[in-house]
Amino acid sequence: MGASGRSIVIPHLGRVEGHGGIFIKIVGSTVHEVNMDIFEGSRYYEALLRGKHFLEVQGIITRFCAICSASHTVAALTALEQALGIEPSQRVHTLRGLLLLGGTIKSHALHVFALALPDFLGFDSVISMASSFPTEVTFALRLKQLGNRVQELIGGRAVHPVNPLVVGFGRLPRHRELEALRSELAASLDPLLRFVELAATIPVPEWAAQPTVYVALRPYEEAFRFRGRSLCTSRGEEYPIEQYAEVVREFTVEHSHAKFSALASGETYMVGALARLKLWGHLLRGRAKEAMEMLFPRGVVDNILLNNWAQLVELVHSVEHAVEVCDELVGFPEAEREVVPYTVRAGRGVGAIEVPRGTLFHEYELDAQGLIVSANVVTPTAQNLANTERDLRAAVEQLLASGSVDSDAQLKLRLEMVARAYDPCISCSVHLVRLGAGATERCGAS
Repeated sequence: MGASGRSIVIPHLGRVEGHGGIFIKIVGSTVHEVNMDIFEGSRYYEALLRGKHFLEVQGIITRFCAICSASHTVAALTALEQALGIEPSQRVHTLRGLLLLGGTIKSHALHVFALALPDFLGFDSVISMASSFPTEVTFALRLKQLGNRVQELIGGRAVHPVNPLVVGFGRLPRHRELEALRSELAASLDPLLRFVELAATIPVPEWAAQPTVYVALRPYEEAFRFRGRSLCTSRGEEYPIEQYAEVVREFTVEHSHAKFSALASGETYMVGALARLKLWGHLLRGRAKEAMEMLFPRGVVDNILLNNWAQLVELVHSVEHAVEVCDELVGFPEAEREVVPYTVRAGRGVGAIEVPRGTLFHEYELDAQGLIVSANVVTPTAQNLANTERDLRAAVEQLLASGSVDSDAQLKLRLEMVARAYDPCISCSVHLVRLGAGATERCGAS
């Protein structure tokens, strides 16, 4: 190898949502450059929303991404209601929780079984894995379909929900529909726990392990939940979600169509399932607690590859909690629909939701006529990109130092494992508009 060194280039990262790649420059035994290239086409939703009436927001913003559409819907409605100074009813709050659980079941089942697991078992895809593990793959696909059915019942359809409204729902599910859904969910718990037992026997490499700062919402009640009112770090700091922009500092890089993020201190950080378990795993109960004890016998340790197992724990929690939520909803009197009257006013609102890939922020400012003055969305993948590059660098350095890779092909596979462990949603992450050579700005609020 000459003084110019060598480059490790992954032009297209497979088994993730969206289009991205990895570039590594190595000179001697030193890693000189690490880029997580995001070249998905830019999204302009935040700019498109300016001047629109707030009632149009939900139908537009859900198109951010088909996989994440329920998450964006709930985050947007939460922010708009805060701007309007209105509080949804308990039934609406509970229904939205079930919608989020359906999205988590669908997303985690797809990622853990179909996208991440082949890496650990030596297969190049879930299709080739199915020949050796047909029962597990079939179950995973059925579980993903079950998540879709939850979203269809609550959201009106499996993708881009239309049924959730500001402070309400256009149609409420019937008790018989909830009871049928509950039966399906309950029946999936035992086979899911059997898979957890199998996963606990699969070794997780430690060449990507390094200390990490984790960030997640404090649950709104003393339980493991995906919604909250404050943002916490693993260093013990806590901030109201309205101050998220003081915590999450976005910046641009030349090699990405997405903004990157760091804490005010300049440190990178991680959001997602592993962060939630690190901060709030002690709140898990029932079968989810069993799953965590099997997969994390030493507690949550700093290794991004374990984010896959953290998602598996959350998958158990989401199925188990969805059963409980169905029981709670059956306790409400049946009704056709539920919408609370409200008055339009000027205001600003921030919605924060823990979605499959981490903490999602939506912020809207309305004028007195209810028109959008400004909009801002910060997605989990955009927050994780800087930390992803940090983990890629550490992985390369540890693998080169140990001499455990014999070829660039092996090194590429391990780098892909690190990137896939974050479960990136690249389509959600891109919100830049290029103004000229080297100049970028965010489409929404600055």
